[in-house]
Amino acid sequence: MAAPLDVSPIEATAASEAALAGGGQIEGRSLGQIAWRRLRRDKVAMGGGVVVLLLVLSAVLAPVLTKYFGAPPDQYNPNTVDPSLQIPVGRFGGISLAHPLGVEPSTGRDLFSRILYGAQISLLIATLATLVSVVIGVFFGIMAGYFGGWADALISRTMDIFLAFPLLIFAIALSAVVQQKAFGLTGNALHISVLVFIIGFFNWPYMGRIIRGQTLSLREREYVDAARSLGARPGYVLFRELLPNLIAPIVVYATLLIPTNILFEAALSFLGVGVHPPTPSWGAMLSNAVQYYQVDPEYMLVPGLAIFITVLAFNLLGDGLRDALDPRAR
Repeated sequence: MAAPLDVSPIEATAASEAALAGGGQIEGRSLGQIAWRRLRRDKVAMGGGVVVLLLVLSAVLAPVLTKYFGAPPDQYNPNTVDPSLQIPVGRFGGISLAHPLGVEPSTGRDLFSRILYGAQISLLIATLATLVSVVIGVFFGIMAGYFGGWADALISRTMDIFLAFPLLIFAIALSAVVQQKAFGLTGNALHISVLVFIIGFFNWPYMGRIIRGQTLSLREREYVDAARSLGARPGYVLFRELLPNLIAPIVVYATLLIPTNILFEAALSFLGVGVHPPTPSWGAMLSNAVQYYQVDPEYMLVPGLAIFITVLAFNLLGDGLRDALDPRAR
């Protein structure tokens, strides 16, 4: 599907003259090209996208970066900590060339490497949980919106129940119960799986409601009526006609759901029911920093800024994608 060119009068005149002179034709732009052009105009969204990309690359390349900057995340460095006061030696939390973001009080572990490895945990859990929410939410949302009637009523009431569920309390209880071994998993694999299940499974109604509303609008379009009149089965209409036209809202709200999941994972780790030590986690680092914030505020500032910048970057990117993919945007 193509859209007409969005050009200025000067560009249109120049293009017309070129077409008349060379006998060429003016090509239209696809919806993807139009969306990319709108996104490039949004400097704030592009800035958020660059930060997200750098964050992902830093998390993936954490072993390489910590090899040349900082130290291994679990390596104790007692020479960087005052033995009597148990706080980093030097100003600003022990920042130096060897430790670009300083060191932890008491242990002397490098904050730069722990932030990078903590980004791996946060992004992994948030991305997988978002994927679970998207798959379940899109499936039930499109079913409810297309079929309507008792199916819509049943799925909508189920969404209401999930939205009213005390998720934080349940997450704390379940994470506290599942400690050592369950479902054939142990250690961090078990805790990460539990967090992904809790966050992803109980957040799907947000995506489901959005997709249901979009489907209610799309099912009245002419191409859906045409497919029905030609004898297309419901499965064909759902996944070949409706689903491709739902890609834009799915991408937008999935991007906006990731920072919410990052915050939720950090909150669980802050409360002590996330991944277990010594695995780095931004929430756990904030929790440990509470007792040192008066003597070493930099220890609390570093993970706090990491969470703030990450969430802000994803939100800015999501807002930009929403404006770029909205066909009604100007």
